[in-house]
Amino acid sequence: MPKDIPVSNGSFLLNFDSDYQIRDIYFPFIGQENHSSGRPFIFGVWVDGHYSKMGPDWTKDLRYHNNSLVTDVFLKNEVLGLELRCSDVVDMDLNIYIKKIEVINLKDEDRQVRLFFSHEFNLYGNGIGGTAYFDPRTCSIIHYKVHRYFLISCWAHDKWGVQHFACGRREASGELETLKEAENGELIGDACAWGSPHSTIGIWLDVPAKGTTDAYYWMAAGTTYSDVANLNLQVHEKTPEKLISRSSKYWRTWVHKDSLQLESLPDSVTHIFNRSLLILRTQIDNGGAIIAANDSDIIRFGKDTYSYMWGRDGAFVAAALAKAGYSHACMKYFDFCARALTDEGYLFQHYNPDGSLASNWHSWLVEGKEVLPIQEDSTALTLWALWIHYESLKDIEFIRPLYNSLIRKAADFLVSYLDPQTMLPLPSYDLWEERYALHTYTVASVIAGLRAASNFAKIFEDASLAQEYDSVAEEMTEGIKKHLYHDGLKRYARSGSRIEGGYKLNEVIDISLLSLATLGVLDPKDPRMVETANAVREQLWLKTSVEGCARYQGDVYQRAEDSPKDIPGNPWFISTLWLAEYFIDQAENQEQLQETLPYLEWCGKNALPSGVLAEQVHPVSGAPLCVSPLTWSHSAFVWTVLRYTEKHKTLKK
Repeated sequence: MPKDIPVSNGSFLLNFDSDYQIRDIYFPFIGQENHSSGRPFIFGVWVDGHYSKMGPDWTKDLRYHNNSLVTDVFLKNEVLGLELRCSDVVDMDLNIYIKKIEVINLKDEDRQVRLFFSHEFNLYGNGIGGTAYFDPRTCSIIHYKVHRYFLISCWAHDKWGVQHFACGRREASGELETLKEAENGELIGDACAWGSPHSTIGIWLDVPAKGTTDAYYWMAAGTTYSDVANLNLQVHEKTPEKLISRSSKYWRTWVHKDSLQLESLPDSVTHIFNRSLLILRTQIDNGGAIIAANDSDIIRFGKDTYSYMWGRDGAFVAAALAKAGYSHACMKYFDFCARALTDEGYLFQHYNPDGSLASNWHSWLVEGKEVLPIQEDSTALTLWALWIHYESLKDIEFIRPLYNSLIRKAADFLVSYLDPQTMLPLPSYDLWEERYALHTYTVASVIAGLRAASNFAKIFEDASLAQEYDSVAEEMTEGIKKHLYHDGLKRYARSGSRIEGGYKLNEVIDISLLSLATLGVLDPKDPRMVETANAVREQLWLKTSVEGCARYQGDVYQRAEDSPKDIPGNPWFISTLWLAEYFIDQAENQEQLQETLPYLEWCGKNALPSGVLAEQVHPVSGAPLCVSPLTWSHSAFVWTVLRYTEKHKTLKK
């Protein structure tokens, strides 16, 4: 089930699913310690003796207010005769999540409507050893374990604090005691529960005939009782409405930059562009980690998550935000990478948000031989992104400490990790994390990284190093032309396995081949590059009603059983956008540039109503597949739109 509307401030993140249930709660790191373990927090309504939780009985429209990270949610239940208007936000400064609920009575009679919010915390990611209790000092429900505290409270009819509550324990059947009470419209449970506790609070609202009544619900996150008690006090002092208002104004101000000129694009594209900037910010931890995705549903597929920092994904995000003028949002990311870099100068597959090494599914042994379990592009693209960051900000003071700790260290590794005969990089794992070989995309990223390192070396007057980095990059460029071009197919190959005298080439067509042009290694108008791009477009563009571009021929990742058999794979947002980026680079006039707009519009058409972009979509229905949102999808959209606007300005001159 896709996560439609994440709300976050960089320390505290909540994900809602398409049924408007809270499904993921991360604190104090974005992407680490999911305190719900993906279990839904039930939001239900009782009126006239009937109870209904958010689900298929409700018509739902889940969006955000324009240019804001405050949600704009519409809910309607015809049977109950009710409409709800809800706004959700995590305060931009305080670790407080706030929900406003406007209850609209559609009937010609006064009614009492009861709202129920049920919580099943799995603090630290497990459901053992927790406590839930009613705290009379703050008039709230508190869940805690060790150094994790969550306080839940509310306001209605000028009354502060929880008036109706119940705490309970998960039964052997898996059912929640307090949820069953809510279904009966009453809460008569205990004031304390422990072990595997849960809780439910109720808000009783008197709603006039054809009238409305408002209520507020909030959740504070901290590491001590004092933390959450003080946060609760601030909600009382500042009021929930003012906290929502100030966060809304902050995000509207944040997303509007005078430097962004997007007037040449349709409104549907600029809307997703602004939404993408905001979604990207929700996935960046305040400590610097840029998280790939925080959708816990992926756990069911591989017993692992996307809630990690990949150097590659992070680099693309940092580059896109820097180009958009948001360099400061990612400054800590480069510090994070410098700390994570090994003594030898490379990044491992991925890292936890706190900087520790994450799970790694790349083997140290391939065909009985020891190898580095890395994706070399992650190290290389970090340098590429850092140069884009520097070009945007021109902050040499920020770069200075990174020159030795990150730039030289990583670049020296890239130079050393070479095949001495072909002068191409040694094998590593590919960007799709599936194959170990020499990959054309990886070579392109290494060249881009070395050129960035050379630029930095020139700034710091390291002429010999700059020359060395440039020289190796040039030799690699020639190596691509010599060893990775397939004479029979008349295009570049996606990878090669070392054999005597060269490489045995992999003939599968792959979208990542376009990186040869988009990373600046080859001219997009080079005849060999044109033939490669044409083959990509012809073989990977889906001939279904949804269309879109697949990653490579024969891609089965997340392919649904009801998918057509003859498709190359599911359409991905990044694949579609990489195709757009290549044709933008290739465009020689405004007419050719205009022909790339449908690729951008395809993304808007296949976004969720909230503007969220998944990783991929179903090839026939267009439904989101895999994780949602995928940070990389949003960064690719921002980057490609900016490349479009740059080319538009160039062609106007």
